[in-house]
Amino acid sequence: MSDSAPIATLLAQLDASPTAHHVVGWWRKNLTNAGFLDCSLLDTLSAEKGFVCRGGAIIAWRVPQESLHNGFRIVGAHSDSPGLHIKPQPNKQHANMSLLGVEVYGGPLLNSWLDRDLGIAGHVVLQDGSLQMFTSNSPVARISQLAIHLDRDVNDKGLVLDRHQHLNALWLTSDGGQEFDQWLAKTCGVNKSDIRASSAQLFDTQKASLIGADNSLIASARIDNQASCWAAMTALIEQSDTTSPSVVALFDHEEVGSSSATGAAGPLLEHVLERLCFATGLSRQDFINVLAKSHCVSADNAHAVHHNYPERHDSNHSPLINRGVVIKSNVGQRYATSATSIAPFIDACAKANVPIQHFASRNNIACGSTIGPITATRLGIDTIDVGIPQLSMHSAREVCGSQDPIYLRDALVAYLAR
Repeated sequence: MSDSAPIATLLAQLDASPTAHHVVGWWRKNLTNAGFLDCSLLDTLSAEKGFVCRGGAIIAWRVPQESLHNGFRIVGAHSDSPGLHIKPQPNKQHANMSLLGVEVYGGPLLNSWLDRDLGIAGHVVLQDGSLQMFTSNSPVARISQLAIHLDRDVNDKGLVLDRHQHLNALWLTSDGGQEFDQWLAKTCGVNKSDIRASSAQLFDTQKASLIGADNSLIASARIDNQASCWAAMTALIEQSDTTSPSVVALFDHEEVGSSSATGAAGPLLEHVLERLCFATGLSRQDFINVLAKSHCVSADNAHAVHHNYPERHDSNHSPLINRGVVIKSNVGQRYATSATSIAPFIDACAKANVPIQHFASRNNIACGSTIGPITATRLGIDTIDVGIPQLSMHSAREVCGSQDPIYLRDALVAYLAR
């Protein structure tokens, strides 16, 4: 149904990026290959095509000289996804089973993590201060569900999981087997004493794939929000109009509130935008004037109407899979969309022949939120919240249409080009 070539690159990104740091690593490589300069360690951001990496966040830009008077066009998304992170001292033992203790990150559908073949991915900081990412090459852990014979009412009363007791991951069956830090050192190819600190999380090892009799759907982990990351960065790379200042920001920690040095509530984007202005000789007053002319698209997935639960949507705001990009609205400012901020994106969709859908929550069901209101508040710029429709949001394995990421990419290409 969709163009298979770009979708193949999305599937590759999903498979290669089990953590936010891996998302950054993927786009660092692809941006470099596209001629963007890594400015992470530079004092001045003078490159017309460049990017800055900071932990699990990356900000990239195309800023031609003498073009800033029109303001920035910004696309924001987030690199993190809900899941299960391994605790600093995770080793547990029960009988002859070695277990890993985990901490819940964000709001995952916990039941979706049961009975899956899980890998471990993350990064370590070595004694010399360098950072090394790692991914297990095979499944190494599993969170097993209790058999129905020992929980006879589970299908009638529903599954109830104790977050502390029921999410320990089985990973060894030998008494006194290797501890996690030993496995980690071996996986990274270093000595245990070489590792100063680490960050690790579980991930579903099943590959992203096209599904459906017509290949019209994508099933994968982390579609929220890596599909938006792919669309935004691909749009920036493919942008042919080099006269407009364009910025793409992928933030970390959205799923836990964005309040971090690399989250949308932090100063990272503001600092990069200001440094880009200073590099062209503009003053602080000029920078504030540029912000006043700027606009932001916050790209984060939307809830497609569920075929088994249609009553959970407002009937007039029920996005359908493969029917176009969704504009998300909420008068309580959970989304940043307003009557004034909506126009530039609608114009871009019309230019790119991308269909538009609308989402607003039922009054008796609270909606989520995004980096949109945070960015609008932090920078004081008009912002719109958009996304592709998906099912099973925050599941260990989610579903979206195979056409909708392309719709979003095409809309963002037109948006960045003005």
